Amino acid sequence: MSDRLGSTLAAILTGAAIGVGIGILFAPDEGKKTRKKIKRSFDQSKEELEHKLEDLKKKVKTMSSKKADDLQETIEQLIQTSEKKKEDVIAALEHQLAVLKKQGKDLAETAKK
Repeated sequence: MSDRLGSTLAAILTGAAIGVGIGILFAPDEGKKTRKKIKRSFDQSKEELEHKLEDLKKKVKTMSSKKADDLQETIEQLIQTSEKKKEDVIAALEHQLAVLKKQGKDLAETAKK
């Protein structure tokens, strides 16, 4: 998604710069003035592109940071869930062991009689 956004921004800015450059070239002005206008236009487009790229970098960093936080939270929830399941399994095994001990004790008493 950010790849397409960056490509789109670059295409728009490039198109705008080309359009401004062509417009200036066909304007009735001296060569020196035209070159200055083209340079100024290029510099402005370059600065705009740098600002847009900087904003895009910040957005990508923010998104990746958020995704990392989400992943960490998911891992922590998974660990908590597995801990609870482990405790449930241990409790069930302890209960089954108590039942088996009682059955063993009952069988031993029955065998004595």
